Amino acid sequence: MYLKEHRAGDILIVAACDQELIGQKLEHGNVVVEITESFYKGDIVSEKQVQSALGRATSANLFGKKTIECALECGMINPESIITINGVPHAQLYRI
Repeated sequence: MYLKEHRAGDILIVAACDQELIGQKLEHGNVVVEITESFYKGDIVSEKQVQSALGRATSANLFGKKTIECALECGMINPESIITINGVPHAQLYRI
């Protein structure tokens, strides 16, 4: 999995995805999502590293089967919040 952290002051946005998704463009109706290197391609990390980052995140944007399973295993996302775009699972996390 790729993990990239984006910081703005006290805000931490975590972007994580399965490695094979980098560069893909997913379409659903009028919505197009690009899984770009600039936003998602950080370090290749373990499940524990993803889970640790999610525990610190203000928000997170997650794509891919492995990444979503990892977030589910540590209880960071609700299964009902997962959507599928072109067969790729996606979820977002927001801490208020």
